[in-house]
Amino acid sequence: VAYGLNECGATHLITSTELLETKLKSILPEMHNLKHVIYVDNKSIRRTGYPEGIQIHSMQAVQELGAKPDNLSIAVQRPQPTDLAVVMYTSGSTGQPKGVMIIHSNLIAGMTGQCERIPGLGPKDTYIGYLPLAHVLEMTAEISCMTYGCRIGYSSPQTLSDQSTKIKKGDKGDCSVLRPTLMAAVPEIMDRIYKNVMNKVQEMSYVQRTLFKLGYNYKLEQIKMGYDAPLCNLLLFKKVKAQLGGNIRMMLSGGAPLSSATQRFMNICFCCPVGQGYGLTETCGAGTITEVADYSTGRVGAPLICCEVKLRDWVEGGYTSQDQPHPRGEIMIGGPNVTMGYYKSEHLNNDFWVDEQGQRWFCTGDVGEIHPDGCLQIVDRKKDLVKLQAGEYVSLGKVESALKNCPLIENICAYANSDQNYVISFVVPNQKQLTILANKNGISVAWEEICNHPAMEKEVLKAIKEVATSIKLQR
Repeated sequence: VAYGLNECGATHLITSTELLETKLKSILPEMHNLKHVIYVDNKSIRRTGYPEGIQIHSMQAVQELGAKPDNLSIAVQRPQPTDLAVVMYTSGSTGQPKGVMIIHSNLIAGMTGQCERIPGLGPKDTYIGYLPLAHVLEMTAEISCMTYGCRIGYSSPQTLSDQSTKIKKGDKGDCSVLRPTLMAAVPEIMDRIYKNVMNKVQEMSYVQRTLFKLGYNYKLEQIKMGYDAPLCNLLLFKKVKAQLGGNIRMMLSGGAPLSSATQRFMNICFCCPVGQGYGLTETCGAGTITEVADYSTGRVGAPLICCEVKLRDWVEGGYTSQDQPHPRGEIMIGGPNVTMGYYKSEHLNNDFWVDEQGQRWFCTGDVGEIHPDGCLQIVDRKKDLVKLQAGEYVSLGKVESALKNCPLIENICAYANSDQNYVISFVVPNQKQLTILANKNGISVAWEEICNHPAMEKEVLKAIKEVATSIKLQR
């Protein structure tokens, strides 16, 4: 936070009293340009202990100041399309985060492309916002909703559903109260929902579990043929659908690859299409989104109307436009949604942005292949590829995404280097599932001992191998 505020020269900061007193107060002396801090809630706050030169205001005081006749008469200066709208910092995994310069015309272009893929968007829709606004997916989704007159209800991952951690037993989560029609989610959230539901299925009686699986498989076959299964929706999936309010008509997924198993689960159990999209902060979140009627998995759709997509050969990685059955290469996105570059990092811009014949292109670093119908599939990421000792390339991101579907795994980090011919992983186990498995094996000890028990290590390794084999993971 301090790095971003100092680099962009922020003079005003809006926050809550809780964040101000617990997080920000200690780092305010590091803010060299900050002059005013505004807190939004009507709580009392201690005004002592703040650096000289920084004034603390309540939002109510700011509103009263703005309502004075002298201030009301000030003419509104409308922004120009080329004016800077946002400096959004990327959540890069290496080095300091980079501030992406987004101008107003970028926002309009990206929003236009995204909204075109959501049929019937309008005042009848309700969107539930719970992702951080510092995430480009959430920012563009909320701007789109405001533009089309949709309602927005604000939530958090801890209060989203009836089973969320900050919802008391017997109380309703935000989705049950708001009953949204639209929802954006990163794959991690969907994976969590998928695991929770499937764990409950495993706790059912044999008859209930069998009926659920029969209905699930029947609807899966119907979806593949372009049909639905209304009776299954009513009898089997109504309670599952109710976890997100029961009114969801479309879900948007972005930020990371969504596994085929999770996407199919959302299609079947929540009875709605999942618009899987591909975009980056550097392209204002816009690139591709699947069509509503496209129920294929593993693809991210065709280019939006605001941009073009092309592939650039990456010979070292073995991806070229001559590959069969489909051309492959590094994905490049061009169009009015492509941003201006990194803030105060001109030396990096030439590495990622290219201007060709009046069009600005961003080199994503992701590897994709284009299908005959024009849809894009992400197959790798240049930075994720590690060359093993024998010269073989392995995608660590693919390994992690695939193995996260294992019920015993809460999270996983894959690692490899060129000195070895294998991949290792650091696994965070799912405490509930591993404890149940330990009890079945007659192991009733403390959690730390369960994790270190040789028999349980073998069980986890066995489960990982089974998942890897079922999805044909090669390494």
